[in-house]
Amino acid sequence: MAEIKRILVANRGEIALRAIRTIKEMGKEAVAVYSTADKDASYLKLADAAICIGAAPSSQSYLNIPSIIAACEISGCDAVFPGYGFLSENQHFVEICTHHGIKFIGPTPEVMVMMSDKSKAKDVMIAAGVPVVPGSDGAIKDIAEAKVRAKEVGYPVILKAAAGGGGRGMRVVEDESYIENAFLAAEAEAIGAFGDGTIYMEKFIKNPRHIEVQVIADSHGNVLHIGERDCSMQRRHQKLIEESPAVALTPEIRAELHASAVRATKYIKYEGAGTFEYLLDADKKFYFMEMNTRLQVEHTVSEMVSGLDLIEMMIRVAEGEALPPQESVVLSGHSIECRITAEDPIKFLPCPGKITQWISPGGRNVRVDTHAHGGYIVPPTYDSMIGKLIVYGTDRNDAIARMHRALSEFTITGIKTTIPFHLKMMQNPDFINNNFDTKYLENYSG
Repeated sequence: MAEIKRILVANRGEIALRAIRTIKEMGKEAVAVYSTADKDASYLKLADAAICIGAAPSSQSYLNIPSIIAACEISGCDAVFPGYGFLSENQHFVEICTHHGIKFIGPTPEVMVMMSDKSKAKDVMIAAGVPVVPGSDGAIKDIAEAKVRAKEVGYPVILKAAAGGGGRGMRVVEDESYIENAFLAAEAEAIGAFGDGTIYMEKFIKNPRHIEVQVIADSHGNVLHIGERDCSMQRRHQKLIEESPAVALTPEIRAELHASAVRATKYIKYEGAGTFEYLLDADKKFYFMEMNTRLQVEHTVSEMVSGLDLIEMMIRVAEGEALPPQESVVLSGHSIECRITAEDPIKFLPCPGKITQWISPGGRNVRVDTHAHGGYIVPPTYDSMIGKLIVYGTDRNDAIARMHRALSEFTITGIKTTIPFHLKMMQNPDFINNNFDTKYLENYSG
């Protein structure tokens, strides 16, 4: 495959800046796109070109495929980097890019389709020999079938939207008296959020840990894992703190988990960076939950413990390069990421507005990924995340201490942010002692 020379970054905010930096360090040209709401974004000046693709609403800009393709063509880009969110997992976008001779830096549309429907993905993982949560054999067609399948699986069960994500179209059912209302509610929410009301069922695992494995694969059949991450500290299925490695795992289970993800990646003939997400139960058994066919927000902690640049690796894979052997990936130390969002730190309600002061922390092994700065106006139109604070330590205790120190230096005024929440968590005995799960924050009073 020919060398990629000019890449359009089809995203915004911190991931757009993150990608532009790597692209330029590789000696390639970066083209940024922006909506009218982002016309004053500082990172636009760092790109080799910047093109307006539409109005503030995502549907008219960052999700506007014709505008993005047109931006590629007029700027002479031979590839697109999608980042996460927006069009990053849209198979139609990938197909259109291919039709126009533009390389999509990511997997094929066929694999995206295979993994996007969670009920179908589960069948694929079973065939690949990957442990899955017991549940329905594919989609549930109606309430009557839901009742039958729930009895077979055993309560409690969880109903999930096949096309879902972010906790939408999801309902936990403790017994049969609730299943009818739960099914109808999940179906309606799925239709409203995704335009697809397909529902499937799984056994509900109480108080699990959320563990995921970072993989990257090339077009030559080589697959690497870049360790695992613990993303259990979340609220309403939205991750707040991520870390690597997952200290809840024993060495034996960690090896099994990595092998499972690599095996599945090879089975589906994947290419690019991706993440396999698992639930870990109280008995330390892990079950496949879903695969994200893109880079993830928390890829940074995997980079910190490995010393690798995952975006650079994605671009090299897209150019047809072969990956190095697994033995070349050396994982050491511990990394933690705190997502800094423009939200009230107690109620987690969005708080857009003008940042009057921004002082980032620094020091050894501290990384801040952000597009924000003093004077920046956080728009109400998009996700509330304005940055990520990532630290590295020799071990988990060292990383926690460094994160607390860095957070205490982080000054943002003019809007409310989640920094106070993260400061409390870095001194929370349960967090420090690794005594939490995905449901921990539901009962946390602060």
